[in-house]
Amino acid sequence: MLNYISKRVLIGILTLLAASIVVFIMLEIVPGDPARLMLGMNATEDAVQALQQQMGLDQPFLARYFSWIGGLLTGDFGKSYTYSVPVLSLITERIAVSLPLALISLFLSTIIAIPVGLFSAARRGTLADSGTMGIAQIGVAIPNFWFALLLVYVFAVTLRLVPAGGFPGWNAGLWAGFKSLILPSIALGLPQAAILARVTRSALLDVLGEDYIRTARAKGLSRRKVLYRHALRNALIPILTILGLQFAFLLAGTIIIENVFYLPGLGRLVFQAITQRDLIVVEGVVMLLVATVILVNLLVDLSYALVDPRLRGRS
Repeated sequence: MLNYISKRVLIGILTLLAASIVVFIMLEIVPGDPARLMLGMNATEDAVQALQQQMGLDQPFLARYFSWIGGLLTGDFGKSYTYSVPVLSLITERIAVSLPLALISLFLSTIIAIPVGLFSAARRGTLADSGTMGIAQIGVAIPNFWFALLLVYVFAVTLRLVPAGGFPGWNAGLWAGFKSLILPSIALGLPQAAILARVTRSALLDVLGEDYIRTARAKGLSRRKVLYRHALRNALIPILTILGLQFAFLLAGTIIIENVFYLPGLGRLVFQAITQRDLIVVEGVVMLLVATVILVNLLVDLSYALVDPRLRGRS
């Protein structure tokens, strides 16, 4: 098991290194000069060159890359061109919104999807199965931004139950912060619940056709016990895989939702940084998200061995 973990960590480090090279190169070839954008189109060449020198943009490509990587390794993400504050402080401030949003959405997706998947698999071929999977298919097809706008219109504008947007900050109180994340969490979580429900149903149906399930039924175990004690546990591997992917998506792919609800999260920070050509912020946030995805995938891989003891020997 230790050897397996070591290999996965090494692969993760190499992946992170490769991602850093790709991210740095991609942002370097994006048109636009941050210094000229900050000073305006009417700025003189001397002023632009002076700001480029101050920001380190006049250095060779490799020198800037290794300087950036060295800073990341020591916890120095650089200084934002636009806000003139450390990038790490910006990320810390914004992740206090994005991380709870992702966790609430994932929790909502899980508590809805797994019971729905179990319900549908237990009634395969019935009207109830067709109905739940039909609703799930609609959930998969509905665009997040359209669903978000619909939620705002119904629950914020018409019923006035929750705020339409904005985030008061956790200093305003736990309930005030949580209340502002309810609609965004639903907008993110329900479409993901639809995907997870379909995966759960499919995984359970594959397991329910196995010989040991028929043996358990032949021994007199009820359908409910077979479904929960045997089928669900053995169907957890594809479910855990999707959960890991969903968490990465919910943390990294919230740009549209955060802009719809005017939330000061990581997604909105990246969007603003791209429009302002604040490359150092984009690089820092993207690398953090890549590291998060790698870590989540490692935890999912390790959870496989806990769920299915047969995999421990293979590891």
